[in-house]
Amino acid sequence: MPRFVHYSDIENVYDDPERAGRLAGLITALDGPDAAVVGSGDDTAPGVAATVSKGRQAVDFFRAVGTDVETFGNHDFDFGTDATRAIVADSPQTWVSANVRDEDGEPFGAAEGVVPWTVEVVDGDRVGFLGVTDPSTDSLNPAAADMTFTDPCEAAREAIAAMNADAGAESGNEGVAEPDGGGVDYVVAVSHLGGGDDDLARVDGVDLVLGGHIHSERAEEVDGVLCTRPGVNGETVLEVTLDDDGASVTRHSPADAPVDKHLADGLRERIAAAGLDEVVGHVDEPIVRTDATVHGGECRLGNLVADAYRWAADADVGLQNAGGLRLGDDLAGDVTLADLLSVLPFEEPIVVVELTGAELRAAFAEMSASVVDFGEDDWWHGHLSGARVVWDDDREELVDARVDGEAIDPERLYRVATPEYLLHSDHEFPTIEERHRAGEHGIQHEVLGEYVREHGIAPEIEGRIERVSGEDAAHAGDAADATGTGADAASADTPGESGDPGDASASGRVDDE
Repeated sequence: MPRFVHYSDIENVYDDPERAGRLAGLITALDGPDAAVVGSGDDTAPGVAATVSKGRQAVDFFRAVGTDVETFGNHDFDFGTDATRAIVADSPQTWVSANVRDEDGEPFGAAEGVVPWTVEVVDGDRVGFLGVTDPSTDSLNPAAADMTFTDPCEAAREAIAAMNADAGAESGNEGVAEPDGGGVDYVVAVSHLGGGDDDLARVDGVDLVLGGHIHSERAEEVDGVLCTRPGVNGETVLEVTLDDDGASVTRHSPADAPVDKHLADGLRERIAAAGLDEVVGHVDEPIVRTDATVHGGECRLGNLVADAYRWAADADVGLQNAGGLRLGDDLAGDVTLADLLSVLPFEEPIVVVELTGAELRAAFAEMSASVVDFGEDDWWHGHLSGARVVWDDDREELVDARVDGEAIDPERLYRVATPEYLLHSDHEFPTIEERHRAGEHGIQHEVLGEYVREHGIAPEIEGRIERVSGEDAAHAGDAADATGTGADAASADTPGESGDPGDASASGRVDDE
């Protein structure tokens, strides 16, 4: 019975060399002659080690664990297509990608060995692997904007037909050797689609979907086909066994696994060479960086980053998309430049956009999961400085929105400091477009470092984002009319409303969780 050792979205695991070493040690222990090691994307970036080495640290990992098959995630193009091609060329595994085309419309990475599908013999069975990537990647990642991502289910159908028609072929590339035998015993779809895995599982001929993209774990059947997802940052490895009766899955944690010392030492050297060990601030109360926190509504990390943006650009509003805040260990004690880079590991600037009041209200409404086409149904997708919003979760509408404690004037122009990414993305804050660009103010993580040096790290929960429902929504609306603040009058004096974003003395601290 073939086994599959499945990891995905390991992203910033490299920033903790010991944890990365344990992940490699676990995968190596689970591997064997009856197994294939499979990664389903976002395994090169983002993170501190990824940023300083342009994703090359992943090649060390792939070699350490002996990855057999890998596909692309949206972040695997963070450093440009040339960097991705170089990683592919130097990696030991076969990269499968059935729906990614390069700038010229040709299959991406063919010259470096990328194929739409491949056949591997695993425990005596011929297993066909195909790879597909989120078709929205060209708008999710500005570095992939010139690429084309075709319909993944149609690409999967074509790959399955080809691997069965080309009896005995090893891969989707022409001219490869043809081992004895023909067709395949099983088809495994290696997917970076997230929510699209359900449709992929329904494609005729697919026996197993090894997925990624969404950071929550998953192991459930769709029309009799097992769909798995190991979560994020190397916290879990899934061991999947496939036979004629179906598939079974076992969850493994690397917490107690042996450390691959060679990999861990190499990662330490990469990070140390970047010179990011300067302590720039100190945190007394740990700042949490979990999915539940950054996508749950207002959080201290989101307030810190949005304050830094507004301060750097002297803007009316600071706006950070929640997905741009990377998960990781709590910020606690002494905080270094590397810690701040791990929060925002992207080499892109903060921009100032000018929005009318009507457009600003529309953008505020786009923080809700009801208007975002990825993630969990209850996620919140934005963080603010200089503004306050009240959102009705039941009615899915904006109850009230204020800037500097005042009602938004629909005709006035407001200056908003935000990541440049939002000018390119159609999936988050679609109201904000390139035509709104009015200025640029430094690289995100560098601005955050400058802000922390000057103002320290003391973010608080201040009532910038209030999510209400039912009668609470009506009361919130009444409070807005009565006080002119959109909620209780006290919140108008918080630094997130009308004060300096560097002044964190106005209210008591409330924990993120």
